[in-house]
Amino acid sequence: MLRPLLAVLFLVSTAAQADECDGLAARIAQAVGAKKVGRRVGPSIDIRAASGVRLDLTCRAQPIVQASSSDASPSPEYFRELTLASELVVGEPAQTVQPILGQAYETALREGRKSFIQQNGWSASCYTDSAGSLRTLCSVGRIPTE
Repeated sequence: MLRPLLAVLFLVSTAAQADECDGLAARIAQAVGAKKVGRRVGPSIDIRAASGVRLDLTCRAQPIVQASSSDASPSPEYFRELTLASELVVGEPAQTVQPILGQAYETALREGRKSFIQQNGWSASCYTDSAGSLRTLCSVGRIPTE
């Protein structure tokens, strides 16, 4: 009797998390001018901003948004779109997120390693690779408390 009840509770919880993630993806899509939300693959949803920047929203314990770029130096749109999406994910104003994200990128570029900056319960991280096809990968998300 207990197992079927636990299974139902798990499915209800999973469905609720999926609904929350779908809602967040829709709000991000609207903020970045995307025509539609991409398809869901497991816990991740792809969103292509009107500028062409590709964002990935991953919903697990806490949502994380990331963007990748194959350019040696990502465009201003890359950082603008990621900052707009991050504002919705972490609940901090864009003017708070943007300089932290910029600092994570500059540190990764300068030191040639992943940069991770924690700030008031959320974090920004960037990775750069001057030789690879994926030149920059930055992400922002809430730090799980559990």
